[in-house]
Amino acid sequence: MAREQQRKQRGERGRRRRARHEQPRQNVVPAGLPGGWYKPLREADLRRIHEASLTVLEQTGIQVMPSECREIFKRAGATVDETANRVYIPRKMVEEALALAPNSVRLCGRDPRHDMQLGGTRVYMGTGGAAVKAIDLHSGHVRETTLADVAQIGRLVDALDNVHFYLRACVARDIPPELLDTNTYYAAAVNTTKHVTVNCFSVESFQNVVEIAALIAGGREALRERPIFSITACWTVSPLRYAPETVEVLTEVVRQDVPVFLSSAPQAGATSPAALAGTLVQINAEELSGVVYTQLVKPGAPIVLGYVPSVADLRTGSFVGGAPEFALMHAASAQLGQFYGLPVYNSSGLADSKLPDIQAGYEKGISGLAAALAGANYIHHSAGFLESMLTVAYEQYVIDDDINGSIMRAVRGIEVTDETLSVDVIDQVCRGEGHYLGSAQSLELMHSEYYYPHTGNRQQREDWEAAGGLDMRERARRTAQHLLKTHHPQPIPPDVDAAIRERFDILLPPELSNNKSHVSLMDK
Repeated sequence: MAREQQRKQRGERGRRRRARHEQPRQNVVPAGLPGGWYKPLREADLRRIHEASLTVLEQTGIQVMPSECREIFKRAGATVDETANRVYIPRKMVEEALALAPNSVRLCGRDPRHDMQLGGTRVYMGTGGAAVKAIDLHSGHVRETTLADVAQIGRLVDALDNVHFYLRACVARDIPPELLDTNTYYAAAVNTTKHVTVNCFSVESFQNVVEIAALIAGGREALRERPIFSITACWTVSPLRYAPETVEVLTEVVRQDVPVFLSSAPQAGATSPAALAGTLVQINAEELSGVVYTQLVKPGAPIVLGYVPSVADLRTGSFVGGAPEFALMHAASAQLGQFYGLPVYNSSGLADSKLPDIQAGYEKGISGLAAALAGANYIHHSAGFLESMLTVAYEQYVIDDDINGSIMRAVRGIEVTDETLSVDVIDQVCRGEGHYLGSAQSLELMHSEYYYPHTGNRQQREDWEAAGGLDMRERARRTAQHLLKTHHPQPIPPDVDAAIRERFDILLPPELSNNKSHVSLMDK
């Protein structure tokens, strides 16, 4: 009798699974949901950080070496100490720049379904970083990252619903440095229809990337109308110094009307104060100086505040990404952006673990939930990273997509309406008219109220064992392999691809450009 009962129960579970699959799929956690629920800083705290940041800019200033940048500050009325190479920015100049900067920045995908409007508390989560190592999907061994990884991760991102954009995730260690920027953008752009963000380390390589993007978009004017790529510029070297070469790139990016993230990344206890509030003051001063400079170069330039504070383990001095203090500062950064009415770029999903394990899961979940609930707009690093930003793993992208889905469900919150208060449903069930699991309301809401994990396992033990008893990492590894064999993003037109290859030294093999063949390295 017990076996018969178990058989019936398994049959009933199978029937429910089939019923779920027959229902039309709804997007329970769409990109761009509004956050802003979590506020680690009070309004008075925000004002004190703001005032302290203005004091730092007026009294301590920014180190700017002799350059066009320094002359632009000087002509605008900033005080320049040419002996100390410091620029002192008055409060009024900051206020004027904040009034000029747009409070919303539009970023587009090759497919308009992936367009994003950064601003307010709208939340988007994606990739990021410059990893130099990858965990090989077949062998499990750690190796150097390659241009093929840039392409393959792009295809994976294109297939994952809860990774909303593709910021170059790793460095192609197998190509010459002078070809890095151009080839990185090409490999990313042709392998995803989502928005692509890249770094450029010279004005010339930035101009090359603009030309490639314009060819894909259909011309320079079309690119301005629909910016399918953006730039992250790490133009500061904390504490409070400008990097001369990066500032040159930033200046050209602003003049070309390309959306740019003003990325500043001090490390609490190492390149900024150990006090978390002090790190927020320093990074905020750096960000405000960037707002001033970009708006002096071109008033109304589309910029995004780029708060990327991190933490040093004060016992060793080493960088850590999975710390709760990291999560706190990134949530606070979202509040600062909202205080100024400007969009925010920041981080989550870093892990100090070397493998996709329990440590990686809890570190990523804490920082991702904090940044998203605080309403950060463009949360990079949210997928793929391990080993304090040194390593990426293909299976980790799949796991993090699942984590991001759960996070976005928390961001969505709880809808309270006459219908969801469920007074009539409660009354019916309590009067003996059916049960909740089989009610019309449950059937109606099962695909719109709840997020179901695709890699996290909810089977009963006997069903899980019958399916192979795989842990989450192995399930994710197999999913990544399957997606790389079967998912084919929309290619760019062959004539456009030919024009790009004729104009530039493109090193990505045609079979990885998603144009001449749908064969990938995973198929070989």
